[in-house]
Amino acid sequence: MNLELPHKRIGVAVIWDRSGQILIDRRKVGGTMGGLWEFPGGKIEAGETVAECIVREIREELAIEITVGDHLISIEHTYPTFHLRLIAHHCQHISGIPRPIESEEIRWVSIKDLDQYQFPAANSEIIAVLQSDTSST
Repeated sequence: MNLELPHKRIGVAVIWDRSGQILIDRRKVGGTMGGLWEFPGGKIEAGETVAECIVREIREELAIEITVGDHLISIEHTYPTFHLRLIAHHCQHISGIPRPIESEEIRWVSIKDLDQYQFPAANSEIIAVLQSDTSST
């Protein structure tokens, strides 16, 4: 039985603050991959650019303003029930105090501390790239 899995395109924000920390949020316990940490973002709507998606999702989920910067990494990942393409960009926090509107909680963390949080499998490549970027500088 070879059914085509649903395909989701997700804009992902790696949001930096002025002190060099990154914003992560914990998914609501009752939802898909509930309780796991993630980089915020969401589904890219029809006719929307990745940058437009990221800005919209961050406003809706965290009530803050960001600027979308350089592309970090794109990842293809297949879970048992759907296929995912994550398109991650470096982003800069501009204004507002993040609130966990669509998540259980949020935290500013350093790159070296990301290993202390449990993320969905697809996020591991984002973390690896972030950690390799800092180890080479």
